[in-house]
Amino acid sequence: MDAEESDGHKMTEPIRVMVVDDHTMVRKGLATFLSAFNETSITAGQPLVLVGEAESGATAIDLCAKVKPDVVLMDMVMPEMDGPTTTRILRDRDPHIQVIALTNYKEGALVKKALEAGAIGYLLKDISAEELARAIRAAHNGRATLSPEVTQSLVETANLPPVPGIDLTPREREVLSLMIDGLNNRQIAGRLTVSSSTIKSHVSNILSKLGVSSRTEAVTVALRNHIIT
Repeated sequence: MDAEESDGHKMTEPIRVMVVDDHTMVRKGLATFLSAFNETSITAGQPLVLVGEAESGATAIDLCAKVKPDVVLMDMVMPEMDGPTTTRILRDRDPHIQVIALTNYKEGALVKKALEAGAIGYLLKDISAEELARAIRAAHNGRATLSPEVTQSLVETANLPPVPGIDLTPREREVLSLMIDGLNNRQIAGRLTVSSSTIKSHVSNILSKLGVSSRTEAVTVALRNHIIT
């Protein structure tokens, strides 16, 4: 096969796509889109093929090693392990994988966190099928794509102080919620079925991330900034 034939063959190879989202309906919707994509020919270019679905960050990490996707559509807000954390791990393990954040949240701090973790794109879930297909192909070719609303959000937050609590993990938010309810470390440990030392570590991290020195201050900051909804 000469160089021209090789390039032509490369252009027709399907782009391998994996979907990571904790909501079944979202995964199924994206799976349906990718399945029907090549039949409807929404845009010209390389075909897209779904190679895997994951309902959590941990599952995504294990599955990526098996199915070896080219592009991952990643939800940003998931329990246990969030999108930015999962993205960072996937990119550290395989820099060739491109990650597109696909979420309902456009807050500048979260966008910045996702991009710093290695995401090449950040799109909102109301994106059209044609736009999503183009973004996937762009990511595969190393080009970034941001929704207009996301770009505006980044501009608006560029000169603002960090939003309190944006970097709390899902577990830390759970612990903080129980702190707001008035539970002490031992009670929280019992509620979450973990050791008191584990909760002590979580509380220490919460205080540090919120920039406070006491549980009372942490609760006050959480309530004032609506960190727990």
